[in-house]
Amino acid sequence: MPTSTRAAVLTEHGAPLHLTELPLPSDLEPGAALVRVSCATLCGTDVEIWSGRMSFPGMLPMVLGHEMVGEVVAVGTGTRDALGRDIAVGARIGWSESTCGECYGCVVLRQPVACAKRGYGFLQRADVHPYATAGLCEYVYVVPRAAKLLLPDDLPDTWTAMAGCAAKTVLRAFDKVGGVRAGSRVAVQGSGALGLFATAVARLSGAGTVITVGAPPSRLDLAGDFGADATVDIAEGTTVDQVLDLTDGRGADLVMDFAGAPTVGAEAVAMAAQGGRVVIVGTTGPGSNPLPLGTVMGKELTVQGSLNGDIADYHHAIEFFQSFADRMPWDRLFGTPVGLSAAHDRIEAMHRLDEVKAVIDPRLP
Repeated sequence: MPTSTRAAVLTEHGAPLHLTELPLPSDLEPGAALVRVSCATLCGTDVEIWSGRMSFPGMLPMVLGHEMVGEVVAVGTGTRDALGRDIAVGARIGWSESTCGECYGCVVLRQPVACAKRGYGFLQRADVHPYATAGLCEYVYVVPRAAKLLLPDDLPDTWTAMAGCAAKTVLRAFDKVGGVRAGSRVAVQGSGALGLFATAVARLSGAGTVITVGAPPSRLDLAGDFGADATVDIAEGTTVDQVLDLTDGRGADLVMDFAGAPTVGAEAVAMAAQGGRVVIVGTTGPGSNPLPLGTVMGKELTVQGSLNGDIADYHHAIEFFQSFADRMPWDRLFGTPVGLSAAHDRIEAMHRLDEVKAVIDPRLP
C-alpha cells in the first residue's frame, strides 16, 4: 500500500498549483478505502475556489476536485457502498461527500444535503490528517462516511465522475421543482457544464421549447447540440426581452438558474410566465442578490431553491447516463485528459471559459 501520493495543492488563490507529495494514512479505518484516481473532472466550484471568489479563513492549503472515480487499492474492515454492496480491492468506484447520520438534517429531515457535518474531500486541508481526500491526487483516502458507489462498466470515467456533482445537482433541481411539463417552455440561465447538461435534460424530458441563456458564443453553439431551440447571449444586454420574444411574450414556464450572476434572480422572475416556476441552483455565497418580491407575488410564481445533491441523486445520475447514453454528445462537455502537472493550465482555461469541463488523469505525467 502506498505511503504517499503526488498531489496538486492550492496554496494561494489565483496562483499556480503546487505539485508535491502528501502522506497517506498507514491504517485504513473501518469503512474507508484507498483509491488510485483514474479521472477527475473539474467543476465550477473548483474554479471559484482557485480564483478566490469562494473562500473562507483557514481553508488553504487544499487539494481541489470533488468529481472523481478510481480503482480501489485497499479497504478498511466492512467497507461497502451506499447500497450495501461490498467494495473489494480492484473495484471501480465513485464517491461524494460524507454525512454524519446523526444530526437533525440526517435523522429528522432525512436530507443528506442538510447534514450539519457534511464533509467534502476538497474542503480537507492538505497539511492535516488524512491529507489527500480530493481529486487532484494520484491516490485518495476515501473516509468511512463518504457516499461511495460501485460503478457500472458500460460508462466512461468522465461521465461517472461528472455524475458525482454536476449531473446530480442538475437532476435534483429538476426533481425539486417538479420536473418538466410536456410541451412547456424552459429557460436555462447559464451555459457552463450545469447549464448545458440542464439544457439536455429539459429536451429529453419533453420540453416544447428550450432556451439557453449565457456566453460566450462558442458555448451557445454547443447548447444547440444539447437540445436548445434558441440561445440568448448575455453580452447583448437584452436577456429578458429576448426570452419574452422567443416565448410570444408569455415568458418561460420554468426558469432554472445555473449561472449565479448578481442579476440572475431579478431576470429569472422577469422572464418567467404567469404561474411559472423558478429554481435557484447557481447562486452561491453570502452575497445579497435582489429578488423582486412584487413580481413573484403578481405572477404567482413558485420559487424553489436546490442545493447540490445527495447519494440518491448521484445514483440517479448514473442511471440517467445509462438510459440516455446515445441521445446526446456527452463527450463534448469534456476536455482532453491531462496529468497533474497541467491541472493549473486547465483551471485557467475554464476560468477564461475556453473549456467546459477539464479532465485530469493523475496517472499521466
